[in-house]
Amino acid sequence: MSFSTSPYLEQTLRWPRRGRVLLAQYDDESVIVYQAYRPSLGHWAAEHGYLGGDFSLNRMSWIKPGFMWMMYRSGWGTKPNQEVVLSIRIDRTAFDTILSSAVLSSYDPQLYATPEEWRADVARSDVRLQWDPDHGPTGGKRARRVIQLGLRREMIRRYAQDWILEITDISDFVSEQRTHVLARDLDQLHTPTESVYPVADEAVAFRLRLDHNA
Repeated sequence: MSFSTSPYLEQTLRWPRRGRVLLAQYDDESVIVYQAYRPSLGHWAAEHGYLGGDFSLNRMSWIKPGFMWMMYRSGWGTKPNQEVVLSIRIDRTAFDTILSSAVLSSYDPQLYATPEEWRADVARSDVRLQWDPDHGPTGGKRARRVIQLGLRREMIRRYAQDWILEITDISDFVSEQRTHVLARDLDQLHTPTESVYPVADEAVAFRLRLDHNA
């Protein structure tokens, strides 16, 4: 799957405007997620095709399927230690495994009888799921909520070493698009083409608390 882009304003017309939704660029074999790192780590990963070098397997690492959330989090690639933005293509079956293992980062009484039961599930799980407000190009909050996934222990090892199919340094693309954002010229802004990701397993979709599913 090549990294494809579309006009941002056109995409917003077909994205859900509110609720919890998993937006991603994907095909039958793979899904793209984003991470941003300091230059030494990001350049190493792009050159070698996996996460190594200064990358630590001993701490939680967050992946973001939504490009706009990554841009908000990294300040369009300008925040310290987030200057290199990576497009990371991973195996789709692996991505579904991550989703099926995810536990919400906050207590939900529709999923757990007690907070203690939820905390025990959090302690057992290698994947943390967090819903956050999506943001527009200039940082404004949206009613739509998007997902980020925190990986640790065995899950981060498998992600970093086994599941990555391709890593692309998209920092130049991010920088180019940032100029349109700064100029408030959003008609010229292009972002990765993203659609609602289909979670086929209804039980997993329920645990994720999705409001929209393809």
